[in-house]
Amino acid sequence: MEKFETFTVLIAKIGRSIRRLKTEEMAEFELKSPHVSCLYYLYLKGPLTAKELGEISAEDKAALSRSVEGLEEMGLIEPERGDKKRYKTPLKLTARGEEVAGRIALKADAIVKAAGKDMTEEERNIFYRCLTDICDNLQALCDGYDE
Repeated sequence: MEKFETFTVLIAKIGRSIRRLKTEEMAEFELKSPHVSCLYYLYLKGPLTAKELGEISAEDKAALSRSVEGLEEMGLIEPERGDKKRYKTPLKLTARGEEVAGRIALKADAIVKAAGKDMTEEERNIFYRCLTDICDNLQALCDGYDE
């Protein structure tokens, strides 16, 4: 039972810390936490559809839709081809969006580095491999409920 408690409490605390860091670090850009994923992944991967953004970021579909709409209104992203079918049209960063997303990517890298500052490269690799395995195993358990 102790392992379950430790696991769930630590995961919850990590999630809350990440949300708070996103919120605090995005205040200077007048952005909210859900905006971060959109800008970050468009910056790293180039134009993506809203569906692709949702798959990559694991953000809630409704929150992602609101984020995309808000980022368009702020002039940070735009449809790649002016198509009105939002969900199927690739979105891209505007020039201003590119600048903001670049600064966000630098902040994200610094936060990840600070979070793992006491780890060796080998420990970091093991940690991410284990975290990925846990995520995949939990997803497989959840997928079992859908069958």
